[in-house]
Amino acid sequence: MKFSGTQTYVATDDLTVAVNAAVTLERPLLVKGEPGTGKTELARQVAAEFGVPILEWHIKSTTRAAQGLYEYDAVSRLRDSQLGDERVNDVANYIRKGKLWQAFEAGERVVLLIDEIDKADIEFPNDLLQELDRMEFHVYETGETVKAKQRPIVIITSNNEKELPDAFLRRCFFHYIRFPDEETLRRIVEVHHPGIKPALLTTALTQFYEIRETQGLKKKPSTSEVLDWLKLLLAEDLSAEDLKADASSALPRLHGALLKNEQDVQLFERLAFMARNQRR
Repeated sequence: MKFSGTQTYVATDDLTVAVNAAVTLERPLLVKGEPGTGKTELARQVAAEFGVPILEWHIKSTTRAAQGLYEYDAVSRLRDSQLGDERVNDVANYIRKGKLWQAFEAGERVVLLIDEIDKADIEFPNDLLQELDRMEFHVYETGETVKAKQRPIVIITSNNEKELPDAFLRRCFFHYIRFPDEETLRRIVEVHHPGIKPALLTTALTQFYEIRETQGLKKKPSTSEVLDWLKLLLAEDLSAEDLKADASSALPRLHGALLKNEQDVQLFERLAFMARNQRR
């Protein structure tokens, strides 16, 4: 099983090496990078290329590691016992399987995505160490041990909002998705917007990279945001000349697709005001 990217996902050489290394080592692949650089989509594309199902576990600030294994619904069991329901005689009726359990019992190899692990509590990664290492866990309520029939391909994403424990990092193969250079970004655009006029693309990407490199920017626009912006430019049937005509205002046309907070909008408004004063 070798990953080389798909028709709808442009993977750089170092990214394909990382995916294939993690698969060979049978280690979780920990992928970091700016939001919007395709970390979550990577897992979906790996599953698509390998032709296997994907299980997605999206982590929230309240998510506990045990939820990935299973949850025991004691409240429902108590209620049913009060109602005289015969289901209470089998505790398994009140066990809800988590994403890891589903991945372990799958009859074929699957891709397990643990998305945005850095959103959870700092102890969350450590609480998964044994299960990801041994590919098994114990269900205390039923006394059974769940073992993986096939070791899943585990892809873990992080936006780098908090540091992950060293013990957890040791067990992963790590890759940082750098923001794409212009050549790679052109390839990505061609996948999503085939046939876009070269002049429009060149002008748009020039403005886009200028925005990203602006000093004092609170949130740099990402890959997904430039794709949305280009989609709007195409929908409005704008040309390279239209974009150049707006360049003097500092704020790009349809800037709401790129600038996502008022501080950054105000920054470009101040830059435009300063530029107008200098021309007088």
